[in-house]
Amino acid sequence: MQQSHQDAYPVSVIRALRQELASEISNFSANKVPDLCTRLGLREGDRDEAFKSKFAYAERRLLEKSAADLIPIAGRLLEEVDSYSVAELKAKMEEHSKPKVTELTRRRIVALFDGRAMTTEKDHMGFFWRIWPLKNMPSVFYGKDPDRSIEDDLIQATVHKYHWSDVEILEMLGIFTCSQRQFFKFIEEATGPLAREPEKQAELAAAITDILRHDGFRLVIVGRMSGSPVYQVQPAALGSPADTAISEALAAYDADTIHARWTQALDRRDTDPEGAITLARTLLEDVCKWIIVEAGEEYEEKDDLPALYKKLAKILKLAPDDHTEIVFRQILGSCQSVVESLGSLRNKISDAHSRGPRRVRPAPRHAQLAVNLSGTMATFLVDTWNARKMEKDA
Repeated sequence: MQQSHQDAYPVSVIRALRQELASEISNFSANKVPDLCTRLGLREGDRDEAFKSKFAYAERRLLEKSAADLIPIAGRLLEEVDSYSVAELKAKMEEHSKPKVTELTRRRIVALFDGRAMTTEKDHMGFFWRIWPLKNMPSVFYGKDPDRSIEDDLIQATVHKYHWSDVEILEMLGIFTCSQRQFFKFIEEATGPLAREPEKQAELAAAITDILRHDGFRLVIVGRMSGSPVYQVQPAALGSPADTAISEALAAYDADTIHARWTQALDRRDTDPEGAITLARTLLEDVCKWIIVEAGEEYEEKDDLPALYKKLAKILKLAPDDHTEIVFRQILGSCQSVVESLGSLRNKISDAHSRGPRRVRPAPRHAQLAVNLSGTMATFLVDTWNARKMEKDA
């Protein structure tokens, strides 16, 4: 046995996978076990040995294999049998050295469903069936009774109204201990078009991404089903060099509000385009207000973004009329146009106003444009304000 491979995986998972593999193999007739084991890549043997004990026959050969070898063996077995437990243990082995969400992240996401309907578009049993093979999972209350499954437990909870909360049901299904593959499958189904309406999808996806991003993951729109978004958990984008530069500049200026707003906008570019566009404008409004106040000037609460920018442009001397060089006048005029356009974009396709039957639905690329423009303008304003302060102190 190659012990060096064993060290890469949790011993408890290795042991459990061997036991489950041997158990599944022993469900075949003794006549078929030798051929099955050969197909799986295990040492050859004869039927006489298999007839003595099918489980022992399989276990002896599995013990000869390293932990790493068990993964492809499990994959080959899953081509012949449908075993949730083998699939879960195989996934845990494969995920061992990869980035993971923590138990705390899982608990925070599950807590989102405390008081929120698990599904608004489909009955509970239909929702759970899409995620877990309920008939193949042992009953929580009846142990290894072959005639009972966790499906029977859920029927008691959802059909006969035994007053189990959705969070309790999730815990019973092993949501805190299942493989990451299975946990992500739950997230994707919970935010899917069969579980809730589009507006609620975007709201939940944004809330989940706000939690997932701490572990390096996010929900991304990967397709549409009858016009409704389909989400998938993916590694969080590390961000372009521009994103990083903007983040550093805004965090240095104001980490609690300005940078936090920028981070929220980044997180929602792919999952909630409408919300991201709203945040893009709000980011610029925040920057304008902060600098105006720091400069000792006042603004009116009724001032919208163009009005705020006009006041700030005077303070920072960014109005085109403040410059004689044609190129600078053109650039600064374009900056003013960008600010006005962001306000217009937000008014037309963000989530700040009623959708209406004819309103355009923004795509992630529209949110990318709005957020990137807003971040660039915010950084320019902050850098210009810092430069003006340095000139004054010199």
